[in-house]
Amino acid sequence: MSIEETLAGFVLEPVAGEGAREMMRLSLFDWAACGIAGGAEPLAAILRAKALEEGGAGQASLIGGGRVPMRSAALVNGAISHALDYDDTHFAHIGHPSVAVIPAALAMAEGRDLGTEALIDAALVGAEASVRIGLWLGRDHYQIGFHQTATAGAFGAALAAGRIAGLGREALVRALGLAATRASGLKSQFGTMGKPYNAGIAAETGIEAVDLARRGFLSSGVGLSGPQGFGPTHSGVAEEDALERLGSFWRMEDVSHKFHACCHGLHAAIEALRGLDLGTGDVGAVRVLTHPRWLSVCNQPAPETGLGAKFSYAQVVAMVLAGVDTSSIANFSDEMARRHDLVALRGLVTVEADPRLSEMEAHVVVTLRGGAGREGSFDLDAPMSREVRGEKLRRKAEGLLGAARAEALWEAVRAPDLAPLTGLLQLRN
Repeated sequence: MSIEETLAGFVLEPVAGEGAREMMRLSLFDWAACGIAGGAEPLAAILRAKALEEGGAGQASLIGGGRVPMRSAALVNGAISHALDYDDTHFAHIGHPSVAVIPAALAMAEGRDLGTEALIDAALVGAEASVRIGLWLGRDHYQIGFHQTATAGAFGAALAAGRIAGLGREALVRALGLAATRASGLKSQFGTMGKPYNAGIAAETGIEAVDLARRGFLSSGVGLSGPQGFGPTHSGVAEEDALERLGSFWRMEDVSHKFHACCHGLHAAIEALRGLDLGTGDVGAVRVLTHPRWLSVCNQPAPETGLGAKFSYAQVVAMVLAGVDTSSIANFSDEMARRHDLVALRGLVTVEADPRLSEMEAHVVVTLRGGAGREGSFDLDAPMSREVRGEKLRRKAEGLLGAARAEALWEAVRAPDLAPLTGLLQLRN
């Protein structure tokens, strides 16, 4: 059986796994909080205005207000929800599953007047598929420069939207073929508006592929896996065990949520350094040891913008040393990136690759001015209960939205109808 047929069969099965469903509910809550907060970003105004000017059937809600066709809503909401780069990450393939999949699933659910539980199931299936496809493509795909959030995410978005649209197996395979010829996104966009746009493109691709497949549009049945399919032409390596236990073992239960407002690759280093409780004046030098793959993702040595600062070990180390709150979106600003004391502290930082570390780990070596040394490590893969995770996400949402709106959002993702959720999404900041 081809990977396309396997994935299509997975989408059509009932969702079994309450733990995975609850994790997706937490990701929906986190996605919405990041999206609402991201609605004030400049790219949000640009994309929202473009969608509203183009008009069309008011099928789905835009973050920040208005209703537009499903495809436009998926594009805009995908980009806006990734604008702050504060959304969830899965390290199995290094991608942000929710920002590509949820906007497509939500737009399709609104367009077909379905409820929250149908959205949860479809988003879970699509997000799981995006992680598995990312694993199937392999790390060479990511390392050569493709953005898995956008590439693997486009297939997950199509499968999520296809489940809600009620596509059969053959139509789902065709939708994957169409997604294969549209999926795109490059890491060269990191640190610019192009990175969140990648997520929006993936969500839009999911809607477009499903809509055409539903209408009988034909495409290759092996657009993902065939000799000239997406995998072989995009440095994929077709990992054979990527789909192992699909439907009975949920990789989305291992998704990571951000508690610092920067690239997830920086978080382990932040936690390791914070654990040492250092004062700014005590430090003479800091060595950060990290997995080699992060050096091409988040190692901008001298960022000049807030966006660039979110991808800089040197900047976040300087912020920790200076006592700046890295959980605050406001602290990743152009002004903070140029603050003289932080620029000086960045000069104390060196970053080195250590292949012995996993992508979830970091080790810091601090040399104090008197010559003494301090060391610390952190592993983002350390166990965390859903209860603790939920409380941390609620505090994060309160910081982004205020206590009242965060509480309303917490209740909205548990409501049977989507109206409370979409009503909150449409409110202006």
